[in-house]
Amino acid sequence: MEAPLQQLHSPLWEEQGIALWVKREDLLHPTISGNKWRKIKYNLQEAKQLQHDMLLTFGGAYSNHIAAVAAAGQEFGFKTIGILRGEEHLPLNPTLTFATSAGMELHYLSREAYRQKSDPVYLTQLSDQFRNPYIIPEGGTNALAVKGCTEIVADIPIDYDYICCASGTGGTLAGIIAGLEGKRQVVGFPALKGGEFLKEEIEQLIDRYNGHYYDNWQLITDYHFGGYAKVKPELLDFMRSFQQEHQLPLEPVYTGKMFYGLVDLIRKGYFPKGSRIVAVHTGGLQGNAGFQERLGIAL
Repeated sequence: MEAPLQQLHSPLWEEQGIALWVKREDLLHPTISGNKWRKIKYNLQEAKQLQHDMLLTFGGAYSNHIAAVAAAGQEFGFKTIGILRGEEHLPLNPTLTFATSAGMELHYLSREAYRQKSDPVYLTQLSDQFRNPYIIPEGGTNALAVKGCTEIVADIPIDYDYICCASGTGGTLAGIIAGLEGKRQVVGFPALKGGEFLKEEIEQLIDRYNGHYYDNWQLITDYHFGGYAKVKPELLDFMRSFQQEHQLPLEPVYTGKMFYGLVDLIRKGYFPKGSRIVAVHTGGLQGNAGFQERLGIAL
């Protein structure tokens, strides 16, 4: 499948001579959508090459990454283990229902124990416990994920000045920045409160990937709406209006916040007149069912 470009039209930006396209990464794959496919792609190849038959990864109960790894395991012939933050709640939410239907085995850790997810000693214990699985970090972010995400920019056939993207663990942004090799401007929208910490993490990811440093990017940390997976009425109102106007499905954890921030920046004159902007839709739409169930709202 392809991730086409969809141009959005609105007097808000067209009066400023701004052109806006959306890179529809959400259309890349029916169940491993958006940046998750980009991140997993080369990890799957590495796992096959190293002759692993099992993938093990980490995430929360509504994690796009958990759902994507489960789907990838089913499609490409891997057993899958999901190490989940928090306690089990039954019945399973839509994300975990999908993951188990795709064959994923779920294990739960207390939030305190879950903090060990990057500790080498703990990872060795997990490797022994589950008979040498291929371990993918939370969110899928590692050097192979960065490599996969560089291909987002290689797949944009138009000229543009800015590329905008939501950010969770920083892997997608790192790949976009590395893929551009210092050209154009990159604007990242962290979904987490206090997202400034991602700057150092993104720099480290890029350094591990290609040893380079780039300064053509920045993080806009004003649009987290209270923190990761938190929403406010103004965000939901914006999403409903934006989706209706542009026939573009969004979700409230990443893409809803990114587009809210992007439109607000355009309104405030952040982008020079005549700018050509590409916004990356990173997928994650599977999470909407869980949000609607948990909050009792329609998205």
